[in-house]
Amino acid sequence: MPDRKSMIKRLVDYYEEVLSLPHRTEIARELRDEDDLFLLLLYSDMLGIPNPAFYYTLELYPYIIEKFHDWHLRMGMEKSPLEGIRCC
Repeated sequence: MPDRKSMIKRLVDYYEEVLSLPHRTEIARELRDEDDLFLLLLYSDMLGIPNPAFYYTLELYPYIIEKFHDWHLRMGMEKSPLEGIRCC
């Protein structure tokens, strides 16, 4: 006979899965929108929008440069708007 705790845990996991299933696309869209806003904040100074935290966000560039191409395409920019970052 399976352990009672593991059965309850599986039941709770199943319940959470059933509740979140219809909202997965909404959650994914919201997370993507948050990422887009965050990347806009990071690159805002290079786009001509003043960013008081520019000095501190420079450290993040190496980690997010891989996402830059997808981001500028989602924002409707065919080519990279930044001269220092060429991805296309």
